[in-house]
Formats: sequence, structure tokens, C-alpha cells
Amino acid sequence: PSTRSALTAGFRNAFSAIADSNVTTLIAAGLLFLLASGPVRGFGVTLGIGVLASMISALVVTRVLADFAASRPWVHRRPRITGLATTGRVRDALVRRSPRLMRRPRRWLAVSAVVLVLAASGIAVRGLQWGIEFTGGRLIAYETTWAVDPERARGALADAGFPHALVQSAGDTGLTVRTEELTDAQADTVTRTIGALGGDSGDTSKVRDELIGPSLGEELRRNALIALAVALGAQLLYLAARFRWLFGTAAVAALAHDVLILVGVFAWLGKPLDGVFLAALLTVIGYSVNDSVVVFDRIRELLRRDRKTPLSHVTEQAILQTVPRTVNTGMGAVLILASLAVLAEDSLTDFALALLIGLAVGTYSSVFTAAPVAIELHGRRRAR
Repeated sequence: PSTRSALTAGFRNAFSAIADSNVTTLIAAGLLFLLASGPVRGFGVTLGIGVLASMISALVVTRVLADFAASRPWVHRRPRITGLATTGRVRDALVRRSPRLMRRPRRWLAVSAVVLVLAASGIAVRGLQWGIEFTGGRLIAYETTWAVDPERARGALADAGFPHALVQSAGDTGLTVRTEELTDAQADTVTRTIGALGGDSGDTSKVRDELIGPSLGEELRRNALIALAVALGAQLLYLAARFRWLFGTAAVAALAHDVLILVGVFAWLGKPLDGVFLAALLTVIGYSVNDSVVVFDRIRELLRRDRKTPLSHVTEQAILQTVPRTVNTGMGAVLILASLAVLAEDSLTDFALALLIGLAVGTYSSVFTAAPVAIELHGRRRAR
């Protein structure tokens, strides 16, 4: 076939995977907006906008650019340089060796269970360190006459005895400080510390001072957990309708596996579960579902061609065909997140760390948790 016809077929076959993976994430974003409150609702809006922009980019912008490139003469004269002539070395090597990855799916499930228990035990041993948004605290906003440097303010407050203070800039001369509950004397110390950063010529004025009560924080935490639980259930229903109950259950099981491991690792590290962590968690949920849907969509495509081949063999073929795509997208994200973890400030470092952990766990679970769960559920259903 010609390059244009191959391109058209590729986008047509990929449409269902793109749509399903993004719709499941939109379901989670919509439920977070409807059921949650405060910053959690804001994250739902941001996630939804990001998913819609990604869908437009993948289905419209990328298609137009690919069509334009396919119409250029040099694409046909240099097919190997463009990468259109082959399926890729990694995929060819995997298909040639044809490793029997799903010969014993229970072994992969045992590995997943061990990792899950080790990570989740951190919740029982260390407990969860909820952030200020979910426990209550104090918010103080300042307006200054000098250029604000949040990183410098954060270091000064840590030296003054407030290591967990969250500092954010608001424009060029605004600064917001969020801490745990403070006495008036401690609040004055925070104000003096911020004022000292401006020097003798700088002027700092307090424009806002609010208490975030424990009851409000508890309500935010409860609403966020309810929204996440309902989102998982809604994703299960959607995936069951689009695929089968078998695949929908496997995808949601892998998703819950990823969430528990990420929360458990943060519990072991003593990191706070705050708004930044929640944003990372929502991103991990979208990534995990995306990878699982890509694998299951390829399984569905292969089953349409051959319904006599055992599901374990079909799953192996689907994994070998989609692993290069997963590795390529994952490595691109790893490079960005690793740079963010090394070069960014403290809050963004935790965000990047959570995404790196979630990226690794999500990539693993889409292949070695979701797929074995589907095979095991299929085998038990046939045994009945």
C-alpha cells in the first residue's frame, strides 16, 4: 500500500484506543469536578482541559502534519531514514524471539502482589502524612515592593523553623505562604522572615491572613477520596461496555494496584499527600489507563482475526506489538521528569518523583498485572 493509505489505516485503527483511553480519563476528571471541592476540583478542570487538548493534538494536528509529510517526495525516496519502511528494531527483535511472557501469568501476579504488600505496608507502619489542604492550617498572603523569589523565601522559612511551609509567588511582587496551624507569635515570625528578604529598602505588607480549619480540610479529604472511588467505578463500567467485563476489571485492578503502590511509597518516604501529590496521582491514573487500553485494544483487534487462538497467546502477541510504543512514550516522559526532579524546586521535585514512580509502576502493571488478571479471569470463567 501507499504511504497515504497506510497512514489512513493507521489512524483509523488507532482511533478506538485513543478515544477509549482519553474518555476514561475525562470521566475521572468530570467526577472530580462534580464531587470534589477546593483544589481537587481545580485539578479535575486542569486534567480535563489537558486531555481534550491532547485528543485534538493526536487526532487533528498530528494527522494534518503526517498527511503533509506523507505527500512530500523525499518521504518515498528515503523510507528508511523516515522510519516508515520498517516496524522498528525493538519490535522486530521481540517478535523474532517471541518470548512466552504469559506462559505462567500467576508468577507475574505473585510479583505484583509482593510489591503491592511491601508498598502498602508503609501505610500501616508509617501512616499517611496529609498535606495542609487536607488537615487545615494557616494561609498568609503578602504584597511586596521587591521581586519575589519563592525558593529563597522557602529556605528562609525553613531556617526560621517552618520547614513544611508552602511558598508560592503571585505575580512579580506577591507571595503566599501556607503552613500548619500557627500561633499569632509564630505568624509574626513568618511575617518578619518574609520582610527581611526585602532588605531595608523593601516594603512588605500582609494582605490576607486566613485559618483553614480542620473540619474544612477533613471535608476536602473525604470528598477527594469519594470522587476517586466513584471515578474508578465509572471507568470500570465504561471499559466493560467498550471491551468486556473481563478487560474492564483487569484494567481497573491494575489502576488500583498503581494507586496503592504510589501512596505506599510516599508513606515510606514520609512525603506529604497534598495538592501536588494529588495532581501527580491523577496524571498517573490517566497514564495507567492509557497503557492498559492500548494493550487491550490490540488484543481485541487480534481476536477479531483469530478467535481460536488461546487468549494467553493472543495477549503475548499484543504485548510484543505494543511494548515499543509504551517504551518510547515512557522514555520521553522520563527524560522530562528526571530533569524536573533534579533542577526544580521542592514542591515540583515531589511532583516529578511521584510521576516517575507512577510511570514505572503504570508501565509494568499494564503488561504484567492487567494482562495476567485478564487471562486468569478468562480461565476461571471457562472452567465454570
